[in-house]
Amino acid sequence: MSLSKPVCMVLLGGLLALSSCAVVQRPDTSRPNAGLTLPAGFQADLYAQDLGKPRLMAFAPNGDLFVADEGQDPGTGRVLVLADRDRDGRLDTLQTYLSALDQPNSLAFHGGYLYVANTDGVIRMPYKDGDLKPEAAPEKIITLEAGGRHHSRTIVFGPDDRLYVAMGSTCNVCEEENAQRATVWVYDADGKNGRPFATGLRNAVGLEWFEGTLYATANGRDLAGSDTPPESFFRVLDGKNYGWPYCYPVAAGEPQVWDKDFGKKSPAVCEAAQPSFATTTAHAAPLGLAFYTGQAFPAEYRGKMFVALHGSWNRPQKSGYSVITVDPNTGETKDFMTGFLGALGLSTSGRPADVQVAPDGALFVSDDGNGVMYRVTYQQP
Repeated sequence: MSLSKPVCMVLLGGLLALSSCAVVQRPDTSRPNAGLTLPAGFQADLYAQDLGKPRLMAFAPNGDLFVADEGQDPGTGRVLVLADRDRDGRLDTLQTYLSALDQPNSLAFHGGYLYVANTDGVIRMPYKDGDLKPEAAPEKIITLEAGGRHHSRTIVFGPDDRLYVAMGSTCNVCEEENAQRATVWVYDADGKNGRPFATGLRNAVGLEWFEGTLYATANGRDLAGSDTPPESFFRVLDGKNYGWPYCYPVAAGEPQVWDKDFGKKSPAVCEAAQPSFATTTAHAAPLGLAFYTGQAFPAEYRGKMFVALHGSWNRPQKSGYSVITVDPNTGETKDFMTGFLGALGLSTSGRPADVQVAPDGALFVSDDGNGVMYRVTYQQP
């Protein structure tokens, strides 16, 4: 497909004039697995397109898929509903549930409400099964500092019915003035009684509970070398510190090391930093995660963590741009879904943002580089 802008005829003051027009590239759906590479027996289908910048997802209690579209500019974000009401694995309807949002990143359903994490705070509105529009205006229950180097906010409810909120740092590496930055806080479901839960997490975009433990992806610092530090995955425990900005992991399960380039405090501060249980290539930018709890994939995938690697921006040899699996018991990581840099026959880079396990066991993958959604299924080869 050509990226060159075609010449268009436009009417200016009653005269025809030449002008350039933007090209809207359409995905090449004839390519097997949409141009992606998966293990034998797995199939990737293009489920939806023209989604803007789809970030994290959540399934409503009735099975509708809700997606946060970050938007191209502040105030243009949306929450989208992707409905497959006849459960045939194909999209029935796509519509905007809520609009004019400020960089929404994450969604959660709990206690008869839909929660949305915008860059400036968390809102909620009543939700009942099948709603395609809010029945009441959103209520802002948590106010957060907007923007910064890491503007996304991630929310998840725990088994204690409390709301956990991850907020990234304002910078690459610095000492923050705002105590909510580079942390996970916990709140009551109505946004009250907030307190720090875990600190020292530079940018924990992926946040998920599994078997009573909170897990997080963590984006490590930049500009310390092409392979330093590795991207890390943590079990997030109440009251613990995870190293940033003074320390970083070097290998799974090993003590963190002092960031001598930052040079603040001393190596002794790293003794209290929690180790990662798994790592992957530096600068791969792990975002959304999901544990496979379905029955449709082979048994070896059950209980594994799927992670969307958004992809590097400052590494000579690009890293990420894939979906991987992580074994929470051994820390072993494996490629699962690769080829996003050339997927769909498009010249733009595919950038996985989130993964979600559907009620039928399929795996959904959002791609905010191409504005599309994939549905991954398995059939015995």
